Amino acid sequence: MEEQWQGLSDDLGPAKVVLIREPAIGLQGIVVVDNVACGPAIGGIRMAPDVTVDEVARLARAMTFKNAAAGLAHGGGKAGIIADPQMPPSQKQQLIRAFARTIRDLVDYIPGPDMGTDETCMAYVHDEIGRAVGLPRVLGGIPLDTIGATGFGLAVCAEVAQEFSGVHLQGARFVVQGFGAVGSHAARFLVQRGAMLVAAADARGAVINAKGLDVGKLIAFKAQGRSVAEFPGGKTLPPSDLIAVGCDIWIPAARPDILDASNAHRMKAKLVLQGANIPVTSEAEEILHARGILSVPDFIANAGGVICASVEYHGGVQSQAFAVIDEKIRENTHDVLERVAAEKLLPRAAAIDLARTRVVEAQSYRSLGAAAQTQAPV
Repeated sequence: MEEQWQGLSDDLGPAKVVLIREPAIGLQGIVVVDNVACGPAIGGIRMAPDVTVDEVARLARAMTFKNAAAGLAHGGGKAGIIADPQMPPSQKQQLIRAFARTIRDLVDYIPGPDMGTDETCMAYVHDEIGRAVGLPRVLGGIPLDTIGATGFGLAVCAEVAQEFSGVHLQGARFVVQGFGAVGSHAARFLVQRGAMLVAAADARGAVINAKGLDVGKLIAFKAQGRSVAEFPGGKTLPPSDLIAVGCDIWIPAARPDILDASNAHRMKAKLVLQGANIPVTSEAEEILHARGILSVPDFIANAGGVICASVEYHGGVQSQAFAVIDEKIRENTHDVLERVAAEKLLPRAAAIDLARTRVVEAQSYRSLGAAAQTQAPV
């Protein structure tokens, strides 16, 4: 965490970059509040041993655009804890609680679950500071990972993208890179719409079956703590070869920058739905676009989770969350892809223009003092 700040800084943000260190318990953390023009920032707490300030800042900007594109009364933020999420539960609880206490006064940031954290972690955060989303049901929350809010939104996005990609969900073959909280639910909802999962990967390996993988059985297998690579319903596959699997839809739902300039040329799909945050580099997006592969940007395709979190934060219930996810992702996906088709734009360029316009308008309604807070790191 000794790196100097080299991330994005422009007229939108970041408003605050906070580095946290508690040597006595081994806590190292990062919080980036990117922009609060639309309201207090919502964004997940990511736990990984290699998370960096730059990664968190990029994710925070993605959240600014995601929340603005979805029309939510929230800005964008993100947090990272530099640690192994597979540590013993008691140690993880201690670390999460300590982190929460350090951000008690950072009231313009509302934490949620992300890679390496879950609703249990959010319960600890809420217990310490009184604010978090993605809480367990017994605490009045809507556990967005448990119900598959982000995966549901990806399936809605896929429905809309049929018109623009030439991919029809009935009989479509799809691949999930990152068969976890997002990827497994995306698979479940896509299968309900007639598509077929042919390959999947997690952190420990990959599996393939050209005749289709049983998604229900694969989810149950994963719930036992097993890797998809051990699943008896398919054959093991080197994870690096997942990108070259013949399919119609490819879903990156794990770490950032999985698709880059070195491997984008191997993509066989017609449609990429970005289930993870920042999973595709700008260079890879240009390559995919040049090859006629439609890649729907992350903050349009995977906004289901934060939409659910916003509904929870404002007192809504699960049925409302699913209805709002469907409405907002359906509308935003159509608006972006229609402009891509009409103006021959890169999908990300069209999506950023949509989101940035909304953030800039929101900033115009803020006082000069509030606007100034969104222009430079602290």
